[in-house]
Amino acid sequence: MVSEVYLRRLEKCGALMKAARLDALLLTKPANMFYLTGDGRLCAYAMITQSGEVALGVPRTDVEDVKALAHFDRIAGFEDEVGMIHSIAHHFDDFGIRRGAIGLEYTYLTQSMMAMVTHPHAKPDDVTVKDCTPIMSELRIVKEAREVASVRAAAKVAEAGMKAAVEFATPGVTESQVAGAAEHALRNAGAEEFWRTYVSSGPRTNIAHGLPTLRKLERGDMVMIDIHPIVSGYSADICRTVCVGKPTADQRAAYTLYLEAQQATIARARAGVGMVELEQTLHGVLKQAGHGDHIFGPPMHGVGIEFEESPLPPGHAFFHGEKAPPPLEANVVIAVGNCGLYLGRWGVRVEDTVVVSADGSEVLTNYPRRL
Repeated sequence: MVSEVYLRRLEKCGALMKAARLDALLLTKPANMFYLTGDGRLCAYAMITQSGEVALGVPRTDVEDVKALAHFDRIAGFEDEVGMIHSIAHHFDDFGIRRGAIGLEYTYLTQSMMAMVTHPHAKPDDVTVKDCTPIMSELRIVKEAREVASVRAAAKVAEAGMKAAVEFATPGVTESQVAGAAEHALRNAGAEEFWRTYVSSGPRTNIAHGLPTLRKLERGDMVMIDIHPIVSGYSADICRTVCVGKPTADQRAAYTLYLEAQQATIARARAGVGMVELEQTLHGVLKQAGHGDHIFGPPMHGVGIEFEESPLPPGHAFFHGEKAPPPLEANVVIAVGNCGLYLGRWGVRVEDTVVVSADGSEVLTNYPRRL
């Protein structure tokens, strides 16, 4: 049954490859390998042919583990980087690919990684390379029912992590300790992993995504907590801002305004609406209140295998090497509230994971929104 899922995905992938005139993909990004084969790990690769055949290359130590997890037709284990290069060459030979074009993930590969996968001892001379980032984004952007279920499970875990973090955010503890409380709770609630946790406090809440430090929380501080658990290979994204003690009138007013903007944006999320329209909705509420100079960056992004993926607003998509996204479709999952209201002394942000439907949207992360 599981193999049927990957066969369907590979069939669609093959059609997109044919339209792009790509004979094969050579993937090294774990999220993309996971989507098409069921396993994604570092120091590995997947070669996907237009006809849907899959060849994997993994460290020799990992072969048996991958055999139990992945969908594939061929697998090679290698000892080191030289062995990896030679195993790629063998797969080119096995598939009879001596000329044509192969797709690489330009937005993921470093220059040194690019040099490795295109090494003369790996790639035939007559095989050219093209960017396959748009293909993988198009494949992954609309979620299957089983994928939405996994995101939903991650959202419940995210709520447990947020509850632990908020309760721990008391005077004298550090930002790092708040992050640790969240991460400990995430694992205990069922997360197998999580993306990087952001915790900032006091004046540090005025930065876009604050990594936790040893700064100790003080009474009256705003605290911004952003966590991203992974459950069954899929992510959720939640952010809450809370106050250590009683908030001031200014803090309460800013928080109420941002929450109004975020909720208005979620209310407009449905199939057929564009990311630009959603971005303008959130920013518009803040600008109308006189805060046009206090906003920064894209206020939403896609969620799935990664906590930030397509669809992205056009400007942010360009930064990530992506194409501007089409209007939303049902079963696209987005996070709304990615960037906040930054007022100099402190900032506020509220973010939730939302699944889009034909007639509206459903918020998956429902930890209370109160300062």
